[in-house]
Amino acid sequence: GLSGGAMTLLSTQTASSSATISFTSGIDDTYDEYVFKFINMHPASNGAFQVNFSIDSGSNYNVTKTSAGFQAYHREDGSASLLGYATSLDLAQDTGEQMIAGGSVVNSNDSGVSGYLQLFNPSSTTFVKHYITVANSFDTSSPPYTQNQFSSGYCNTTSAVDGVRFKFSSGNTDAGVIKLYGIS
Repeated sequence: GLSGGAMTLLSTQTASSSATISFTSGIDDTYDEYVFKFINMHPASNGAFQVNFSIDSGSNYNVTKTSAGFQAYHREDGSASLLGYATSLDLAQDTGEQMIAGGSVVNSNDSGVSGYLQLFNPSSTTFVKHYITVANSFDTSSPPYTQNQFSSGYCNTTSAVDGVRFKFSSGNTDAGVIKLYGIS
């Protein structure tokens, strides 16, 4: 879970048919830990909810990452459930997007994603930057199911991470809110 320190709200962004939601200010050496809470993120079309990082104030989102993840899901009718390793959440020295939720978060009224991303010591110019994501989403396939996905990894750079971008893999973010907090 989240650290026990005080949370200071630094920024709030509300999506409205947004291609991306980027944070390029407020991530500096003021705090050693930052938390992004994403609330009811709703895609305009089916896709995965993703994140990537920048070391050049958002000019590029292509930081090399290594990560691993697992997921749990349960179908609404009780016909299937799973707790296990999720290769879809893995990156191996990859500059692509880190999947937070989905494979296919759908654009029905019942669907969406909520959760958080913790980013540790992003301003360090000595160490790599660790992160943790936790997300819950709802899939309306038949029968519908809830899915909780967990990933953790590191940005393999000793440059300061000063930008974070969220997006869906296919289409815009129709609605949702992301809040950035500094943890003291």
